[in-house]
Amino acid sequence: QVQLVESGGGTVQPGGSLRLSCAASGFTFAAAVMSWYRQAPGRERELVADISSIGGTTNYPDSTKGRFTISRDDARNTLYLQMNSLKPEDTAVYYCRARLILGRLYWGKGTLVTVSS
Repeated sequence: QVQLVESGGGTVQPGGSLRLSCAASGFTFAAAVMSWYRQAPGRERELVADISSIGGTTNYPDSTKGRFTISRDDARNTLYLQMNSLKPEDTAVYYCRARLILGRLYWGKGTLVTVSS
């Protein structure tokens, strides 16, 4: 079955960096549009970045553009999120999402990122 397992979360000081990973299995990873979302306490889940299945076109909202970089390794079935210049408002649970052919969506369980001094 489809599995998405995030890792790499933790606590970092403002201005620091973290790299998240999402290990995927149970589907054709290279054919999936992959995304990172996040959800802070009391807030709705929001898009952090996504990357297309062919060509690796990326998309970022203004809140993460220039600081975060999404990438994928189709040979390793792994999605990454490099986060630099982290701010306290980046504190959230970060989720990996796969959108497969016909639009079916799958989510990981999330990894907590805390930005605090």
